[in-house]
Amino acid sequence: MKTITELNTAMRAFMESRTLLTAVELDVFEAVGGGATAAEAARKVSADSRAMEMLLNALVSLGALEKREGVFVNTAETARWLTGPESARMGLMHSVNLWRTWSTLTDAVRAGTSVTPPGVEDRNKEWTRAFIAAMHQRAAEEAREMVRQVDAGEVRRMLDVGGGSGAYSIAFAQANPGLRAVVLDQPHVTGLAREYIAAAGLSDRVTTQDGDLTRDEFGEGYDLVLVSAICHMLDEEENRDLLTRCGRALRQGGRLVVRDFFLNPDRTGPQQAALFSLNMLVGTRRGASYTEGEYREWLREAGCVDVVRPDARGNLMIGVRG
Repeated sequence: MKTITELNTAMRAFMESRTLLTAVELDVFEAVGGGATAAEAARKVSADSRAMEMLLNALVSLGALEKREGVFVNTAETARWLTGPESARMGLMHSVNLWRTWSTLTDAVRAGTSVTPPGVEDRNKEWTRAFIAAMHQRAAEEAREMVRQVDAGEVRRMLDVGGGSGAYSIAFAQANPGLRAVVLDQPHVTGLAREYIAAAGLSDRVTTQDGDLTRDEFGEGYDLVLVSAICHMLDEEENRDLLTRCGRALRQGGRLVVRDFFLNPDRTGPQQAALFSLNMLVGTRRGASYTEGEYREWLREAGCVDVVRPDARGNLMIGVRG
């Protein structure tokens, strides 16, 4: 940003995102459906008709709706993604919830930690379902590429630590008919995971286990232990302890796979990883993004050798238990 005008424009970018967030939160796109006036849409979501018209007009300006002689209509994209039984709205509600935690950033910087209630376990059921839905949507898109990079062919027993919806375990099981996976997470999450696993028709090969990844032992003899999008929620010592317990759960020659953001040595990039570190500041007790070097050290301490990143620009790191 070279000028004060560019700085001010960047600072006002929240206006567009808040408009879309409110539309998702109110389920406006479902209310508009195949076409509705502002008054009709307002009635469906119990909102003020004048304010709704202002919101709908703004959504038209952003390309999220169309307006034809006073009637608002979904675009092909919003109709596909935000209406009907296949709507992605529940997953997007996680972004709505992030707005509230990011609004505490100033206070979090002063305090040095999150000033909102920590952890999914302290949130209401709707928050948890939205969070898991968002993670499932993202993971489902990335899982096939992970399976390709990791190679599921020789895996027979897999442990998915903090596995959420089970999206990665599902993808590994789909790629290898001989693979059985266990998704370990807290009870309020594993109940949701079983829904996703059943929908994939894999309840016979992908099971769940209630547990606390911050302290439980994970068993032994696994060919593959996956720790996906977990380490950024923990501090350095918690990660050392977690990955050491994961290493103990592997057979010799088994692989420990970490999927996360990797910061460069001076922690100023990549940008997504640096910003995600702030996301952990506002949302967790001591979480952060960490450098590639820190992850390599933790994996070696966990008994892993031949630590590699399949793609230097990617978000996977793999260590083989020696």
